[in-house]
Amino acid sequence: MTAETLDWPVLNRYDVAHSLRVALPLGGIGTGTVSLGGRGDLRDWEVVNRPAKGFAPKWSFFAVRTAPAGGGAPDAVVARALEGPIDLVLYEGGHGSGVPNHGLPRFRRSEFLAAYPFGQVVLEDPDVPADVRVQAFNPLVPTDAEASGLPVAVLRYAVTNTAAHALEVSVAGSVSNFVGTDGTEGVAKDNRNTVRREDFGTGVLLTSDGVPREAEQWGSLALVALGEDDVTTRTAWADHSWGGELLDFWDDFTADGRLEERAGGTDTPTASVAATRTLAPGETHTFTFLLGWHFPNRRNWDRTETVGNHYATKYADAWQVVTDTVSALPELERRTRTFVEDVVDSDLPAAVREAALANLSTLRTQTCFRTADGRFFGWEGCSDDVGCCAGSCTHVWNYEQATPFLFGALATSLREVELAYATGADGRMPFRIPLPLDRAGTDPGPAAADGQMGCLVKLYREWRMSGDDELLRALWPAAKRALTFAWIPGGWDADRDGVMEGSQHNTMDVEYFGPNPEVGVWYLAALRACEELATYLDDKDFAATCADLFARGSAWLDENLFNGEYYRHEIRPPGSEDAIAPGLRLKGIGARDLVNPELQIGDGCLADQLVGQKLAHLYGLGDLLDPAHVRTTFASILRHNRRDTMAGHFNPMRSYTLGDEAGLVVAAYPHGNRPERPFPYFDEVWSGLEYTAAVGMICVGMVDEGVGVIETTRSRYDGRRRNPFDEAECGHHYVRAMASWGAVPALTGFGYDGVRRVLTFAAVDEAADGVRWFWSNGWAWGVVEQARAADAGSGVDVRLNVREGSLRVRELALTGLGSADLGERTLGPGEQVTVRVRTA
Repeated sequence: MTAETLDWPVLNRYDVAHSLRVALPLGGIGTGTVSLGGRGDLRDWEVVNRPAKGFAPKWSFFAVRTAPAGGGAPDAVVARALEGPIDLVLYEGGHGSGVPNHGLPRFRRSEFLAAYPFGQVVLEDPDVPADVRVQAFNPLVPTDAEASGLPVAVLRYAVTNTAAHALEVSVAGSVSNFVGTDGTEGVAKDNRNTVRREDFGTGVLLTSDGVPREAEQWGSLALVALGEDDVTTRTAWADHSWGGELLDFWDDFTADGRLEERAGGTDTPTASVAATRTLAPGETHTFTFLLGWHFPNRRNWDRTETVGNHYATKYADAWQVVTDTVSALPELERRTRTFVEDVVDSDLPAAVREAALANLSTLRTQTCFRTADGRFFGWEGCSDDVGCCAGSCTHVWNYEQATPFLFGALATSLREVELAYATGADGRMPFRIPLPLDRAGTDPGPAAADGQMGCLVKLYREWRMSGDDELLRALWPAAKRALTFAWIPGGWDADRDGVMEGSQHNTMDVEYFGPNPEVGVWYLAALRACEELATYLDDKDFAATCADLFARGSAWLDENLFNGEYYRHEIRPPGSEDAIAPGLRLKGIGARDLVNPELQIGDGCLADQLVGQKLAHLYGLGDLLDPAHVRTTFASILRHNRRDTMAGHFNPMRSYTLGDEAGLVVAAYPHGNRPERPFPYFDEVWSGLEYTAAVGMICVGMVDEGVGVIETTRSRYDGRRRNPFDEAECGHHYVRAMASWGAVPALTGFGYDGVRRVLTFAAVDEAADGVRWFWSNGWAWGVVEQARAADAGSGVDVRLNVREGSLRVRELALTGLGSADLGERTLGPGEQVTVRVRTA
């Protein structure tokens, strides 16, 4: 292993004091994950079709043994678990520490290094004649969901001999065969482990003869040491009592670094694989292990029917996962490293790069999955042992920006499900999509006003960034119905004035009654999107209707809801259930009194009141409201919603900030005019809404303010208080937090019109130093560099590089400066073009 190979990009470092909560998910999109803990342990084994926080199979760990080559005194043998020290807060327990494998000796010092999806743990101990660096990742390549969807964790242990003499070094990994249980349900029965030897390495396949093949917990695992000559294995540990099985393993391993077979007697036999190598003084060798899994029987939201896993259709079992991955691994690592380095090396604030990359981990967790047919779905987040809030919830998925900008095909899959399957003949779109999909047409759920309008905006986004006319033509009839659904009697905008007054179920889990900015601006964005789509499809009458409603609605909101500081909610009670169209209320959680409704915004200042405007800016839909009012509103959000400390802050609901932490509350009532019972989450702090406000600020030129909000948010995920790879809201790994990716296109001014084939970036001042930025549109990605012209004449030299994908482009524009005609061309992987953009 060369030093260059060890030199992965690093964005953040977490010392021992800030590693307690670190858990970096290892796994592919839609496959589940096992996490690399802050001290180097493997925790949260969430590979069996459901969340499993805290689940760690017994005796699952890695260890290292060193001894002088050629023999030596017994006391020269040193063995350690390949982990750093256990945090002091985990010492206490009624029966001793509850940390898995707590009794193993471990390294005295550790440091966690990260640039997602790369995680590294540096281990040091003065009593160990070797330094160790743990490296773990799973391929992550924008635009390639298949390469990014492998059910495997790559685990490397780079050992450097620091002694003055040669060392014999052994690294052993052990995994208990837990097939049959997912950490909460199921029972292992007649499980067995089988040694397999291939040209690429030696390992053990973990299967079951007793677990029913149709069970959700049925499947297989594989643990393989790659490329090693001297490999020994165990398919079972000794069947001893009172800790004797661990004692026997440790004695066997530390004796000579090699493993001898044992006769087991349990339904969960432990598999172990040990690789041994002699290292000269100063030599570094990397022991590489692959951990693969294959659990095909994913169930639907309520776990009543099997919908399968896309990844499982590609492999017969976990051994094939490893076999197919090995040959492709060097190239997959190169592609992943290129992506991460391009983001890390971009001229963007550190907190922006960190928030963007770290939250991509949500795509790999049990929050997201792909059914056997390849379609993409997601919960809102994950509770400890079950998905939280089913159905690819439209009003939550509206906020995230990672999927469309990095994996356009997955974003398109969501649009096809929402419009082609879920939208009924009357235009109602349930905001939670049932599975299997045939349930969507027979038993539609209630519609959410913000969710439904957001899906129309996202259709425009997917069409614009892909340039896919067939997609648009296929989905346009349903999209048109979805918009006109707003105009039904008793509906959201029954009087068709461009303002939503009706019962508006929304992301706050209640219905708003009367005009308000949160849903009202979503509606304006949808009207603008549909105007553009209808115009392109030559649906002139519908385009004119959308334009008229937009103009009247925008003017009305500015005139009637803007109070000089921000946009307020004008409560209009419906009076009775008869005034509300069917399917617009979710019974049991909203207002009970329809004459004097509770759970409203009222005069509150919402952190996300301009989410529709933010996305309109990102997607090229322009100003939805008076720009001066919009900028004033963002300044008011920062002034009214920010809390520099939570020490004196009262919150009747969930706490995502505490003590002296800072953050933006969901809603503020700066003038003492709070309703007696506002909507339920008003005093909480959600990172997804903070990112939404921050990106909106950046879009209107409040760059320092927006970046400052992002810095404050990420400061709370410092590894000590919270996991940097788990921004929770209603559950772990919450989808809304992927709004953080929006700061990347916002700061770079990136935009792509795949229909007109125009690529746009912000212009760097000609007198300033050059910049280098990462860009992506979901179908292609690369880097762009700008530098002032080296010779006479005004202008900026731009070098555009396409790393992967295919980019059709005829014009490159720099906002506020000018553009360059590139001619009709398609840039493929590795291609680049250099042009000069002169001042217009």
